[in-house]
Amino acid sequence: MKNQELEKSFTHKLVDIVEYVPGSVVMKAILKKKTGTVTVLSFDMGEALHSKTSPFDNLIQIIDGEAEVIINEELSTIETGQTIIIPAHARNIVKANKRFKMLSTIIKSGYEDVSI
Repeated sequence: MKNQELEKSFTHKLVDIVEYVPGSVVMKAILKKKTGTVTVLSFDMGEALHSKTSPFDNLIQIIDGEAEVIINEELSTIETGQTIIIPAHARNIVKANKRFKMLSTIIKSGYEDVSI
């Protein structure tokens, strides 16, 4: 099944786009383009996106709950309404000691040849 973007020109409540699923991380693309992605994710307690790096900056906004974000071994606790930018090429882990939902925005500007 193809991951569909949200319907355009209609209002959406971010926190309701994905549900919590026991023992899971759930992802829903809002926008997915060659120039970047915007995704809403929900994390059940104890779940994580394990250590990885990306060639792009990633803006993380917590829309429900509280997340632990580890960037290059530096721990930050991010709560509802707060944001953090994971720099390109930084080792990072996003984990849930409590369940939470977040918005992830990755813009691939300047990293690849994109025709407009």
